[in-house]
Amino acid sequence: MQRPFFALRPVALCAALLCAPVLAQPSLPEVRVAAAPQYPGEQLTLPAQTASRTGLSIQDTPASIDGVSAEQVRERGDHGVAEAVTRTVGLTSSASPGNGGLAFGSRGFAGVNSVGVAEDGLSAAIAAGTISSPSDSWGYERLEVLRGPGSLMYGSGTLGATINAVRKQPSRVASHEAMVSGGSDATARIGLGATGPLGDIVSYRLDVHGQRSDGERALDDSRSGKFMGTLRIEPSSDLQIDLMADHSLQNPTRYWGTPGLNGRVVEALRGENYNAGDSIIRYEEDRLRARLRWRATDAITVRNDLFHLQTDRRWRNIEAYAYHPAASTVARSDYLEILHDLEQTGNHFGVDLALGAHQLALGWDVSKASFELGNNAPYGGSSVVSAFHPQPGRWISPDPTLAKSATELRQNALYLEDAWKLSEQWLLLAGLRRDTYDFERAERVAGTPFDKKLGGTSARLGLSYKLDARTSLHAQYSSGHDPVTTLLTLNLANRDFRLSQGRQLELGMKQQLPDQRGEWTLAVYDIQKDDIVTRDPNRPAISIQGGSQSARGVELTGVLRASAALRFEGNASYTDAHFDTLLEAGGNRAGNRPPGVARQTANFWAHYRLQAWQASLGARHVGQRYANNANTIAVPGYTLFDAALHWQFNAHTTFSLLARNLTDRFYANATYGSQFLVGAGRQFELGANFRF
Repeated sequence: MQRPFFALRPVALCAALLCAPVLAQPSLPEVRVAAAPQYPGEQLTLPAQTASRTGLSIQDTPASIDGVSAEQVRERGDHGVAEAVTRTVGLTSSASPGNGGLAFGSRGFAGVNSVGVAEDGLSAAIAAGTISSPSDSWGYERLEVLRGPGSLMYGSGTLGATINAVRKQPSRVASHEAMVSGGSDATARIGLGATGPLGDIVSYRLDVHGQRSDGERALDDSRSGKFMGTLRIEPSSDLQIDLMADHSLQNPTRYWGTPGLNGRVVEALRGENYNAGDSIIRYEEDRLRARLRWRATDAITVRNDLFHLQTDRRWRNIEAYAYHPAASTVARSDYLEILHDLEQTGNHFGVDLALGAHQLALGWDVSKASFELGNNAPYGGSSVVSAFHPQPGRWISPDPTLAKSATELRQNALYLEDAWKLSEQWLLLAGLRRDTYDFERAERVAGTPFDKKLGGTSARLGLSYKLDARTSLHAQYSSGHDPVTTLLTLNLANRDFRLSQGRQLELGMKQQLPDQRGEWTLAVYDIQKDDIVTRDPNRPAISIQGGSQSARGVELTGVLRASAALRFEGNASYTDAHFDTLLEAGGNRAGNRPPGVARQTANFWAHYRLQAWQASLGARHVGQRYANNANTIAVPGYTLFDAALHWQFNAHTTFSLLARNLTDRFYANATYGSQFLVGAGRQFELGANFRF
């Protein structure tokens, strides 16, 4: 397939500019709030940029938004994005080497087709269920999570939640930061960041990060590095142009899990790896982006984002293991080699209008993605190795690796959002979005080429009421849609399926405590998802869209400054999720809990500061989850304890000692097939942060 490249003509931009003189120019309504936080963990005064384009604060937005700031990441030592965001309420990780390490569960829905990932509001096309960026937290000011349907902002595949990594921005005030650390398993990290002016109208931001680790077992080593660059041009106070260029290269761990026995993980095998000695996992990604913000008048702001993404991924591994305890052997199968070549080019155009009590955002998103898939299906090959002293051997497959398919996906979306300030107490937020997807697939070896058109409509209607200046209540109805499989890997078997539809009802309360003592939020929700794939009850061999699943739950978050020296942060969630209707070849799954969904989660941190020292103690609890729809394989729940000790040597330098999994708890993060992905044991890391 020829790689796509096309020019996007901003006709709508010209139309908006021509209409500008005839629009009224009232002053901006009071819905725009951007107060700086006073302490780590405070977030209700921040703009809710992940949840709305209208400039509302998190306090005023009738939706559930949670986040982790760069300062909290530093305090806790959460270097990875997945580590950091799973400290937020109700969010759990389903990461594996096959999905890129960025798969999550939220509000009863799990996986990359229900929990989206974005960077600065831009979500990349997902190929074969894999998201591999952003992987580490360096260079980001905040990691934010919109809980519940996010299709109004991000399109399909966001019914459970959307994670948005907010970049650090260029500044005309020069500053620099650096981080270096080392610890258990020969782990080493380095990060560099710099910003400042380049002449009268130009400023920049550069962030560089690298890490390496040997891991806890053979073939568990990992390496990664990235560069993030932004050049900001501001010819006037009303015009801002950002030019961004990023590059990342990852070689994650080649550990595909520890074999299970009778649905349980075998702890005695936790230190073994059964992959091939010449196995490979490699992700390389380039991102180019040009972003324009023009305040045409007091009432009109024009936004435009032009972007190009390119990702190359390669896997060559032995991925399936069966443990035979009587012989103390492991049978290996699924000798996989998979190649991804993904490119996406697009443009997001929008106009913000301040019209009296209304703050409107309207726009048009368009993109085109191409995906070349190569593999060695049907993934033959087998071998047997010792369970406790495996010789990795080499990867040898009887099946050749060939280019198998080429697909193109064209997306168009139109949206309208309105924040209407009804009075000093009442605010109404309404939005509507229509997505269309035009899909074409060509087969390289065998199969039937086909095309497909899909469409989905998203809506939100939310009402916020201020009890007083610090307390608000909200109610929200929102709807969205998920694909039945990754859009770029739609195949002939599911060609006739439409997008699964979902809707949510939510009630919530948000409050800032007096005297800046802290804040807390409470949300209860009910989500229903229809049109999931099930079996025809009258013709069990036929798959149809008639299944449904639902989830309801409660989420509580809070930050409390007990004194000038002592601060507590915590959250807890309870989720009751189940299939309402689902027939499979193995039986009726109605009443079962969906895979990857925990009933209970909780996170807690206590920070105590004494002059130049700060000590922190954290706990993370994830309840039991299931690995399949039949609920026959369970991932046991676990509770982990972490700690951090920081010493502020001077105004520019802080030394840190981090400890992870203090009790050396044996636990599994997730599953891969019948294998359990065992989490890391006790780890220590010593580091230093410099700011100047």
